[in-house]
Amino acid sequence: MPSPAPSPGSPVPPGAATPDPALTVTPQGTAVRVARLSALDAWRGLTILLMLLVNNVALDTLTPRQLQHAPWGAGLTLTDLVFPWFLFCAGAALPFSLAAAQRSGLSGARLVRKLAGRTVLLYLVGCVVTSAAEHTFTLGLGVLQLIALASFTGGVISLLGVWWRVAVAAALLVGYDVFLNVFPVGGQAGVFTPDANPVKVLNDVLLGPWGLRGLISVVPTTALVLLGSVVAQPLRDRSRAAPLLLLTAGSVMTACGWLWAQHLEFNKAVWTPSYVVYTAGLATLGMLAFWLLADGGGRWAGVGTRLLSPLTVPGRNSLFAYVAPILFKVWVLMDWNVTWAGKAMPIRDALLSLARSHFGVWGGGWLYTLGYIAAVWVVLWALARRGWTWKL
Repeated sequence: MPSPAPSPGSPVPPGAATPDPALTVTPQGTAVRVARLSALDAWRGLTILLMLLVNNVALDTLTPRQLQHAPWGAGLTLTDLVFPWFLFCAGAALPFSLAAAQRSGLSGARLVRKLAGRTVLLYLVGCVVTSAAEHTFTLGLGVLQLIALASFTGGVISLLGVWWRVAVAAALLVGYDVFLNVFPVGGQAGVFTPDANPVKVLNDVLLGPWGLRGLISVVPTTALVLLGSVVAQPLRDRSRAAPLLLLTAGSVMTACGWLWAQHLEFNKAVWTPSYVVYTAGLATLGMLAFWLLADGGGRWAGVGTRLLSPLTVPGRNSLFAYVAPILFKVWVLMDWNVTWAGKAMPIRDALLSLARSHFGVWGGGWLYTLGYIAAVWVVLWALARRGWTWKL
């Protein structure tokens, strides 16, 4: 959601934006030019649009399985890919933002303080969104809060070399796997059901009473951020081997995630390691495809950039694209009433009823959902035309 030019190391959700190609003035007064990565902007934009789709689908019982979260033990759906791809994008932005920070003279403790400050701001924005949605003040973990914490830990670790990042990510995932398989539930290890599993026990007994429910998820999500950081490094370094490296990494992670799922199933609720690695692999392959279209050079690069430009609109203003639609939906569409067919009802229900009265449940539901997404996109496009973005 961050703007095109987030500050050094900014852990901005859903996935920090790559720095803007415009000149950035450093504290020493020198100018630093940093290139954008269209593939990352477009992949983040695609993720934003998918989020808007799955969060606003209005088809009731006709909702396709892919637009719902998979039940426990039933694999993955398209909906289950959205959140991990946000985190992957946050990690993929780190090599760019950290490089910009170092060029501007930030390093060491100063850079960590900068990361920490942005983490606090992002966490607080997340609290506003969560509190608005729940109509009660809460400081607990929501989407932005988890992204903030995972991006901070991933950002600090990303100050290390690539292989250190790989090692830490692997250690976090293996350690988390051991926890899920060894931590006793009801005196027995290996229990893994919706109502009885190590994460639920830890949340209920230790973390929940302190308002920290979900904090354990920072472990696997940090690993996901690190994987995104590792994947984007050769793109940041403009390595000639980048396409092959991404193809290899994406294929290996996808295969390893699938194989890992034979031991411990894909599960979004507890962020199983198989789920983390598999979704990172898919994101890597997707971003590689976008990179080949827009950033890889060649005679079709300009065409690819134009093809992806609708996706870069939300991708370059992703913080606003995430927060604003939620607050508008909660504070306006669901809180303001209008009279429709002789009844007082929220604006959202009135619009949906109007659409369904002309096109039926299925057609009207799609008209409402796609119309909502289109309206958000138009607002983002208008902001982009004026160079307005929201960054922390």
